[in-house]
Amino acid sequence: MSFFQRLTRRDPRDALRPLWHAVVGTSREPEWYADCGVADTVDGRFDMIALVLALTMLRMEDSEDLRPRTALLTELFVADMDRQLRDSGVGDLAVGKKMGRLMEALGGRIGVLRENLTESDATLAVILKRNVTLADEEKKPYALAVRARALHDRLTALSDEAVMAGDLR
Repeated sequence: MSFFQRLTRRDPRDALRPLWHAVVGTSREPEWYADCGVADTVDGRFDMIALVLALTMLRMEDSEDLRPRTALLTELFVADMDRQLRDSGVGDLAVGKKMGRLMEALGGRIGVLRENLTESDATLAVILKRNVTLADEEKKPYALAVRARALHDRLTALSDEAVMAGDLR
């Protein structure tokens, strides 16, 4: 491949950028923090990105057309988290270890949600209490479970085109 061809080649992740931006935007909605008790900290914000991304990826797995694109969405997540770590002052030697932990956390969230989204909101609340950094661990996990399930239901109802366009609301 020539230098010019590499410069003009389109990045296959570009089609997923609207979806990635929607995942981040959804995870930053104030209701997650004010109404659902998610801690408005670096850890809490990461937990929300991981939760919204996990729900989105589970929706994509249900579609034969979108399933192969989950890897590209994961690549956008990795690139963004890598940049965030470096911007926050994490050194080159530590970025790899931290990224490994972030990927484990995301994979764990996807697995636990895949297995438990059919359970009751109370059961989901217990799971989310273990997996999300909360400012109010006593009262809010149930509200978080209800809101997470509502997002899951919205995602399930969306067409593949709407998901790809990032129309998560």
